[in-house]
Amino acid sequence: MDNQLDLIIARKDIAFLTKIMEGYDNLGVVSTVNAEEGLVTVHFTPGTEPMVRDIISNLPFAVKKIFPW
Repeated sequence: MDNQLDLIIARKDIAFLTKIMEGYDNLGVVSTVNAEEGLVTVHFTPGTEPMVRDIISNLPFAVKKIFPW
């Protein structure tokens, strides 16, 4: 596993996602790949993947998961 998830979210939600991950003691690190398209990558350590996926699945905005999910 790559220990990252690629997502597409609204550009306006990128900072919010970053703050959410930081709020969980930097559980995941968000990198913006293409801000115009809302393409971000969430990097995480191997043991934290289930929690990261749970957080992303429950965000209060639309998230498009890019394969593999």
